[in-house]
Amino acid sequence: MADDSFPSHAPSWYARPDARAWRCAPAPAGVRAFHRSLPGHAPTPLTELPVLATEFGVGRVFVKDESCRLGLPAFKALGASWAVHRALAERAAQGAEPGRVTLVAATDGNHGRAVARMAHRHGHAAHIFVPRGVHPRAVAAIAAEGARVTEVAGPYDEAVRLAAEAAAAPGTLLIQDTGLPGYERIPRWIVEGYSTLCAETDEQLTAAGVTEGPGLVAVPVGVGSLAQAVVTHYRGSPRGHAPALLSVEPEAAPCVLRSLTLGRLVSVTTGETVMAGLNCGTPSGIAWPHLLAGLDAAIAVTDDDCARAGADLAAAGVSSGPCGAAALAGLRAAVTGTDAADRRTALGLGPDSVVVLLSTEGTAANPGRPAAC
Repeated sequence: MADDSFPSHAPSWYARPDARAWRCAPAPAGVRAFHRSLPGHAPTPLTELPVLATEFGVGRVFVKDESCRLGLPAFKALGASWAVHRALAERAAQGAEPGRVTLVAATDGNHGRAVARMAHRHGHAAHIFVPRGVHPRAVAAIAAEGARVTEVAGPYDEAVRLAAEAAAAPGTLLIQDTGLPGYERIPRWIVEGYSTLCAETDEQLTAAGVTEGPGLVAVPVGVGSLAQAVVTHYRGSPRGHAPALLSVEPEAAPCVLRSLTLGRLVSVTTGETVMAGLNCGTPSGIAWPHLLAGLDAAIAVTDDDCARAGADLAAAGVSSGPCGAAALAGLRAAVTGTDAADRRTALGLGPDSVVVLLSTEGTAANPGRPAAC
């Protein structure tokens, strides 16, 4: 349900001065070794873009390019693979009858396709609930993985509710990245899976001569699971100086930004946006404490902002879909225009700063194509 007390003229920027001092438990060991064991695993590129560093007046800008991860055009395969592995192992350890099960999930596109791919890989079925606004080709890409797809007339939150109901049937497992009351373990495993992305980024920065880690990381946000993983990585075991962490959402679905501004978790009524994978109305309950304490700033961007960012990345040779390009759009919105000086100060940006943009999907992701990336 939307928070009707939040004004329609809500700000598109939030900053928390003391976030870099907050600490949490680190991600568990073993996740990256598991991903390395998977067929087709390889680290995704970290591409330096000097043109953007010049534009923004910083030292260096890198883009973590998740346009092809484990054969899929988005980072979501990291979380889905680890969570499915853990959930099936736990099911077997609890003495469940062997045989085919159905993995259930709600999705704006990439998560559902990743769950469907992992279900097929393990010899199981998948039932994926898709809200309105997801491109038909993205829906077709999920179906091409062998999943049963149910298209929902309502928004993402409604798809989450219906998926949870469907997963109450015998022989099903809910593999959802939204933490709900009483449903937290599997969403935590999904978040843990994303830690591989962060560990790779650190190693690639070191290889590029950045030994103290980034000064700023910009991360696109839907329900906040990837942002939770990023906060956990940089606040759990910081190396060198703790970086500033900036979350980026569509103006049509700023659930994390509004929750941060109000200081409590709220839902928002979502609108239409090309950033379909970020079109979420309610932050994940398990992510929320990390986002509230560990994010330095949050910003909302328009579809036009995103389109410009996607074109800039394409010109630089990086395949980035609307959700992936949101990271660049958010950085640009933060450090240019009105209040840019104050925002740069809040983010600790200077002429020597190193910025990492997480481009979470390629152009094949949304709208998707049934072929692999």
